[in-house]
Amino acid sequence: MSDTEIAFRYADDIWTVPLSGGVARRLTSTANVLEGPFFSPDGHTIAYSALVGGSEDVYSIGVDGGMPRRITYQPAGNYVTGWAPDGRYVLMTSKQNAYRNYFQMYRVHADGSGLPEQLPLPSVSDGSMSPDGTQLAFSPFLQWQAESWKRYRGGQTQPVLIVNLKTLAVTKVPRENSNDTRPVWLGDAVYFLSDRNGPMTLFRYDTKSAHVTQLIDNHGLDLKTLGGHGNTIVYEQFGSIHLYDIASSEEHEVRITLNGDLPALLPHLEKIGGDEIQNMNISPTGVRAAFEAHGDIFTVPAEKGDVRNLTNSSSSAEREPAWSPDGKWIAYFSDASGEYQLYIRDQDGLSAPKVIALGPDPTYYYAPRWSPDSKHILFSDKRLNLWYVNVDGGMPIKVETYLREGFQPSHFRASFSPDSKWILYVRPLPNLENAAFLYSIESRKSTRITDGMSNVTNPVFDAGGKYIFFTASTNIGPSIDDAGMSKFNRTTTANVYVAVLSKDDPSPVPPESDDEKAKSDEDKKLAPSDATKIDEERYAAASSEKKEDGAKPSSAVKIDLDGIEQRILALPIPARNYVTLQVGKTGVLLLGEGGAAANSSVKEPSMLRSVWRFTLETRKTEDVLHNVATLLISFDGDKMLYRKGDSWFIAAEGDLAPGAADGTPGKSLRLDGMQANIDPQAEWRQMYAETWRIEREFFYDPHYHGLDLKKISAKYEPYLSGLGSRSDLTYLQHEMLGELTVGHMFIQAPNRNQDAPKTGLLGADYSIEHDRYKFVHVVRGGNWNPTLYSPLTQPGVNVHDGEYLLAVNGTPLYASDNLYAAFEGVAGRQTRITVGPNANGSGSHTVLVLPVASERAMRGQEWIDGNVRKVNRLSNGQVAYVYMPDTSGAGFDNFNRYFFAQVDKKAVVIDDRYNMGGEIADYVIDVLKRTPMLNYESREGLTTTEPTGAIFGPKAMLINQNAGSGGDALPWLFRQAKLGQLVGTRTWGGLVSIDEYPVLLDGGTVTAPRTALYGLHGEFEVENHGVAPDVTVEEDPRSTADGHDPQLERAVQIVLDELKKNPSPQFAKPPYPNYHKADGLGMQ
Repeated sequence: MSDTEIAFRYADDIWTVPLSGGVARRLTSTANVLEGPFFSPDGHTIAYSALVGGSEDVYSIGVDGGMPRRITYQPAGNYVTGWAPDGRYVLMTSKQNAYRNYFQMYRVHADGSGLPEQLPLPSVSDGSMSPDGTQLAFSPFLQWQAESWKRYRGGQTQPVLIVNLKTLAVTKVPRENSNDTRPVWLGDAVYFLSDRNGPMTLFRYDTKSAHVTQLIDNHGLDLKTLGGHGNTIVYEQFGSIHLYDIASSEEHEVRITLNGDLPALLPHLEKIGGDEIQNMNISPTGVRAAFEAHGDIFTVPAEKGDVRNLTNSSSSAEREPAWSPDGKWIAYFSDASGEYQLYIRDQDGLSAPKVIALGPDPTYYYAPRWSPDSKHILFSDKRLNLWYVNVDGGMPIKVETYLREGFQPSHFRASFSPDSKWILYVRPLPNLENAAFLYSIESRKSTRITDGMSNVTNPVFDAGGKYIFFTASTNIGPSIDDAGMSKFNRTTTANVYVAVLSKDDPSPVPPESDDEKAKSDEDKKLAPSDATKIDEERYAAASSEKKEDGAKPSSAVKIDLDGIEQRILALPIPARNYVTLQVGKTGVLLLGEGGAAANSSVKEPSMLRSVWRFTLETRKTEDVLHNVATLLISFDGDKMLYRKGDSWFIAAEGDLAPGAADGTPGKSLRLDGMQANIDPQAEWRQMYAETWRIEREFFYDPHYHGLDLKKISAKYEPYLSGLGSRSDLTYLQHEMLGELTVGHMFIQAPNRNQDAPKTGLLGADYSIEHDRYKFVHVVRGGNWNPTLYSPLTQPGVNVHDGEYLLAVNGTPLYASDNLYAAFEGVAGRQTRITVGPNANGSGSHTVLVLPVASERAMRGQEWIDGNVRKVNRLSNGQVAYVYMPDTSGAGFDNFNRYFFAQVDKKAVVIDDRYNMGGEIADYVIDVLKRTPMLNYESREGLTTTEPTGAIFGPKAMLINQNAGSGGDALPWLFRQAKLGQLVGTRTWGGLVSIDEYPVLLDGGTVTAPRTALYGLHGEFEVENHGVAPDVTVEEDPRSTADGHDPQLERAVQIVLDELKKNPSPQFAKPPYPNYHKADGLGMQ
């Protein structure tokens, strides 16, 4: 606020209104404002951060409007937090120099010139300077879920700290594990928001008396943003703006009228991009594909005709299209009635759909699959059930129920037999491995047909009805746990099997022998290729624009369940990591091989590295397609729908040719015809309901942490009418879902698709000397790894600390220029820079560099390598240092690289700080728990102790508030295993888990924690608390500025002290045996 006006953000723009209220005036237009606004001290300028052209930067605009000024160009993201008291600088936070996921504070020239100056603090997420500019009241770190976790009490509860910017002495505003945020310094007091006594409300800290006073007694919604000027505080109480008079202690709401046009509310026709496709299907003969995109169902021709939007509704979401084998109908799930039901629509979309209710207790439904006679539909639900329903009426019939819930929809992989009388599916047994089952529609009974000693997936009937094909793995056991790191880097393979259904039928792969055969024998021979006649009888050819029609019922399938396990045979196909198996025409299998088994799991793959075609007649396996996603075979077995890159194709099976697997056979689908009529407000209402439905169905606690979902939905629903943009909906979602009080409650708006060229970075720290930019420090990174590329240290470039950056692409660069503006748009592009030892340009030379879009990876690697060196120095080479950036792929790789390379050390410090989580680190704990088992003695060389991949000595683990999820679980398990002391500060406290959820209609997402982790004593020990250290060591700005890491240094000292008390084990070498002491044959 200023002397006369309040500035606020609404509908992604900046508005101002008089302090007395009234009609607001919009200053910006479609600005995509992210942070702010903040008035300059003189009240003439407003600073804000906005997303423009894919870059999040600081801008300023005059109070009377006009053209905004861009102040920053650094691509790491720059978020305004206020102004310096003199008005010459804007304060902002950014990750530009961070080696991990944290913010630091900078002051930048208000005119955009020069170099951002980092304040000497380890991390800052928000702050306000004292009136004389010598001190800063600040929040030291960013809360991961500040907007969506009410009543949070984990390790990221936020203090307000006050630092003297000269001495770096720190004062803490008194608190007890509350969330204290949004400091505003006015006079001798710091005003802030806190939830220490209930909902977020206004407090004051007197800097002279060190006394904290609550100023507003709040029993309503949380107070949100906070600002101040003179003797007045301005704040938001979710959807309304209030003023608090400091002198009188009175507050009142500012009545505001908005009369501006809001473009985001206008209904419009919108092209729907291929990146919005969620589910798909192929028509029976492959003349069209059906897609779910932006909540509508589209069909796209392979060649002739137009794209059709069959549903075209903003008020409902349609999901998972499935085309009937007779070609007439498309089935899908829709919430048009308020809950999801099964809809069946003519393929032209011209007639009203048939609606099939799926029961009195609605949920989410998945994977509709028609029977070959087009009379029944299979589907599964979120409640772990498999059902089928008669499309002509009747209630669904339950086939099976999963034993336990996984992280994704239950993958029964169910399908009908060719005669529509049997259902084939898999489900896990109590041993977690899948078995295959056959369900008889006539008897309504299921029979297990595999023994459960291997993991069976992808069961399918062949088109002729004589066989079942499936894949099975006998080595998936160590990888089958979805939640643990132990599954990483396992070589998981599967073989392909066939089950002969009738006891009277021979093997489809009998022993081969080259013999002359009489004609009578040929007539009697039953060859797999003969069954292709069935295909010709069952499927009618269709022209590209004829209606799909005419699938004919197959003859009865004969299944002898007795002894079927003995009729399961291995096919002559090499074992690979097969993750899909589909049948084409009779006797033809198409197998999808997943990527390298770095993270093998039973989940659906995102990419098939190869598609293999196997033909029973020839018994040959051919590599026919590479690097595709989503391979689907048409009902007639002749066509396939697949995606390669961003493009979709329909190809005939005969188009696939060995030796051309890297190509794109078939016809490319023209998706540019997909469009929909968008009513934004109708969409937001649907997504509001969808958000609560996702929580209702997926939240792990059926009592929702004591919250009545109907009441809370009704409480926030009136705010829908005030939304002015999609980001306003996100704001509403954050606020309302925060009532569930849980971690991992993440809300994400759809990607705004800002793909403009990025500003390039050289990987360096700079200073300004002699009116020029000087390289203070060149980041080393790790040029051995492309992801750690350091532009200035490449062979032939070799820029050094102390040199000057004089020109970019021939344009001289001076201190008055914005350094990063000179590199706008050059990330990943060859750029010529002129460097030299002198500011006047003497001795300079020009080199060619390739700037990067982000320095985070190289700065992180430099930090890790520096810590390794520091620990070596402090311990005289006795202690290993291992950093865990997460408990996913990067953490697995880092642990394996740094731990096993240092097993010659006597002790180890594991660094869990800034660990972003992922999986449960069971693998890491198992390795750290290793104890000596035995020793190897040989004639030459050193004795070896088994296991060799171990450090048997003392261990410690570093933790902080920015370690969460899997980063919470790692120290929790470390303590449980009694491996050593935890050093640092309390972790985040988010030990529930999330995975896959229905995507919102416009591509946005919300999560609902679907599993919660608890310990062995009946308590949720970590969620909303975190893991507390054994030894508390907090970050100290003064020590950090002096180059120290107090937490790391303390951990090293702890293990060294322990090493003195308990040295590494030494094992006595036994005497060699002597069996010849008395027989005269012994050595003399």
